Amino acid sequence: MPELSDPIVFSILLAVLLALLAAGLWVAMSLIVMAFVAIAFFSNAPEGLVLATTLWGHSHSWPLAALPLFILMGEILLRSRLSEDMFSGLAPWLSRVPGRLLHVNILGCAIFAAVSGSSAATAATIGRMSVPELKERGYPDSLILGTLAGSATLGLLIPPSIILIVYGVATEQSIARLFVAGVLPGAMLVGLFAAYVALRAFMNKNLIPDEGPAVPFMEKLKASRRLIPVLLLICGVIGTIYSGVASPTDAAAIGVVLSLILAMLSGGFGMAQFKEALLSATRTSAMIAFILMGAAFLAIAMGFTGIPRNLATWIGTFNLSPYALLAVLTVFFIILGCFLDGISVVVLTTSIILPMVEAVGIDPLWFGIYLVLVVEMSQITPPVGFNLFVIQGLTGYNILKVAKAALPFFFLLLLGVLLITAFPGIVTVLPNAMGN
Repeated sequence: MPELSDPIVFSILLAVLLALLAAGLWVAMSLIVMAFVAIAFFSNAPEGLVLATTLWGHSHSWPLAALPLFILMGEILLRSRLSEDMFSGLAPWLSRVPGRLLHVNILGCAIFAAVSGSSAATAATIGRMSVPELKERGYPDSLILGTLAGSATLGLLIPPSIILIVYGVATEQSIARLFVAGVLPGAMLVGLFAAYVALRAFMNKNLIPDEGPAVPFMEKLKASRRLIPVLLLICGVIGTIYSGVASPTDAAAIGVVLSLILAMLSGGFGMAQFKEALLSATRTSAMIAFILMGAAFLAIAMGFTGIPRNLATWIGTFNLSPYALLAVLTVFFIILGCFLDGISVVVLTTSIILPMVEAVGIDPLWFGIYLVLVVEMSQITPPVGFNLFVIQGLTGYNILKVAKAALPFFFLLLLGVLLITAFPGIVTVLPNAMGN
């Protein structure tokens, strides 16, 4: 084995990974090849045996079973009339709030995020319903696009979150506690987004069109009946997890059954739509599972090379405070997120970053929510901002115009990161209340 210093070894492995990704190789295969190189050239472990045992051992993880179920639930609801019902139920209540129906984008995304777990699915579903409606009513494009791009990122944070499942499996954290930890930060972001829209409307009275006469209270209550099914679904999924009645996997199964019932009762959902949902969920789940298997092999390989342990020790010699380390990591993740999707960012970095984080005394549960918030920021930054691509496809606008509209919400997400850093109880209070 060549006697090379850890920085040189790490630089070689990073160059291998970047070359593979630049060549267009799948993320999962790039991770596996990088890990294979690490074991073969920089450790004494039998690479073939480690590869076989790691991939087999991580191909049947029970916590990971929740992933395809939550994805399927989101795909079913994506093809139902849920978004139309949400718009009809929310709009009458928001016609007199500063910012008016722009808040439908924010609250609609928050509600759909709580039943889909996917940022892209949230952007596509709510955008398909709200963008034509708001444009027809004369709302400014910048706020239509910005509120949709920013609020759709809530799909990564508000449970059930696919990326929190990925983080929980990769770091062996409790997925149920991670889900519950995401509730208050998600509500905080909804409040920040709504406050920004209200402030913009208050500062410029001509920015938001008038919605006509006020809707009578009884009409509002009548319209709200359309929200009942989705609220029951949210309570059925999150409530069973928080109360301890069901594990995340059990709750995911409940969610699939409830979403199927809702979709069929709402009309327009038949066997053809169910087949589409099933195939789409299978493709997405297989992709994520393959990436996780590659990430698991990479984590084992990094352990054999000793790089994470030595890197954590090296970082410790600088005596960085937790805040200084988080500041450096925030910049690092934002840059990385400009070129990789959120799940890839999480699986690529956790095996190396987590020892450093734990070395300075940061709670891994809190760090998971912090990481998701930073990854949310990457969803609305070019060139690889998934939400930007989704909204560009929906509207036909230039992606730079969409990115410019989303920029204020990028800074609001950054404010969210600062708030949970200054007040970590926003993340930890609910999981602590759960007990074990």
